[in-house]
Amino acid sequence: MISIVRAICSILFISLISCTSQESRKETTAVLTPSLAESGIEILTQSKSDTLKGSLKAIATGIVGTTHVHIDYHSPAVRDRIVWGGLVPYDKVWVAGAHMATSIQFDKEIMISNMPIPAGKYALFAIPGKIDWTLIVNKNWEQHLTDNYDPKEDLVRINVKAEWQDRNQERLRYTIESTAAAQGHINLEWEKIKVSIPFMTAK
Repeated sequence: MISIVRAICSILFISLISCTSQESRKETTAVLTPSLAESGIEILTQSKSDTLKGSLKAIATGIVGTTHVHIDYHSPAVRDRIVWGGLVPYDKVWVAGAHMATSIQFDKEIMISNMPIPAGKYALFAIPGKIDWTLIVNKNWEQHLTDNYDPKEDLVRINVKAEWQDRNQERLRYTIESTAAAQGHINLEWEKIKVSIPFMTAK
């Protein structure tokens, strides 16, 4: 009888340790999960802490007017580094993410700075400045970093002001924001900087 009780206690103890270990792993794992935001954004979310190194794959999606917007990118973390003017140099073309070029896809024609952008898939690049940024939509979306970047393939360049924020955005994040019936913003946020591309769609 005593042996049976000891065996049951051993099983319960092992089960408790296993559950605790699994719960601990959940707290330190960053995963891609759907956001509850109205725009339907899928973002990289973190539980209690983001201990992962490297740049993780992430997706942002949204609908503005009747146009569906889809962004694929790699999301690097700050990790106590100097981002602007350090990890990301000023006044140089940046992949606006990491690894492969950040790609953006529209299922219908849109307008950026009065320039028509046909439905299709494109690369999104940026030239960060201390105050002013240049955001670029380029035809060649399938490239590594800026290795094959060619300004001759730019569809549009738009100059925007960088917005400083009080809170820290640990991992690079894109969102698509609907601002009116047929108007929206493509937002890039990282560290304490936010920049936006305003665009128009069909209603």
